[in-house]
Amino acid sequence: MGKGPPGIDLTVPNAARIYDYLLGGKENFAADREAARRLLEISPNLREGSRANRRFLIRAVRFMVANGIRQFLDIGTGLPTQENVHEVALKVAPESRIAYVDNDPQINAHLDLTRPIGLLLVAVLHFIVDDEEAERIVRTLRDRLAPGSHLAISHATIGDLDEEQEREGRAIYARSSTRGAIFRSHERVLRFFDGFELVEPGLVWLDDWRPEEGVLRIPRFPGLGGYAGVGILR
Repeated sequence: MGKGPPGIDLTVPNAARIYDYLLGGKENFAADREAARRLLEISPNLREGSRANRRFLIRAVRFMVANGIRQFLDIGTGLPTQENVHEVALKVAPESRIAYVDNDPQINAHLDLTRPIGLLLVAVLHFIVDDEEAERIVRTLRDRLAPGSHLAISHATIGDLDEEQEREGRAIYARSSTRGAIFRSHERVLRFFDGFELVEPGLVWLDDWRPEEGVLRIPRFPGLGGYAGVGILR
């Protein structure tokens, strides 16, 4: 297989495109699909977990809008898919402003940092394998937020994987463009909310965070799991 646009090697799997494939999207290539299939062999619930992660994002944005948040910063956005942040927020509050940031640290031009912001770190921190670096990044972002800002985090955890399966899963991501992934425990994910007041029900399984009535929730098949939570900066 050849190369795509400058800087994009289509022979190297990409986490955002793997996620797109798991969600049923079309913005992915053979290397991404092969990596996804190998991950599904390790964790057969991964496709359902990816959809649960998307449902959490939607519920978290709706919660923030209901709490008066009208500015959103979605970091590690990845590829556009169905029901993106702007679609969810603008449907309820048309005056909302949304900035999508992947590798661009310059956010001042997009948002008013003197007012509360909804910061979304959804399925991104597990690609920063060094704990100190990940916590430093979240602290840096937190220190620039105004009181009343909201933080939403979802993060992969090993769930029912054994050590060999965990190593295999991490090895697949190590060969991707993200160059690694880590499946943190509940305690380690909780550290990212230092300085924030967690809203009920706290840091819980993806589909357990404020589930909506009548929406199908995935059973906990063996495999990877994910934690989700929202905190408010006081």
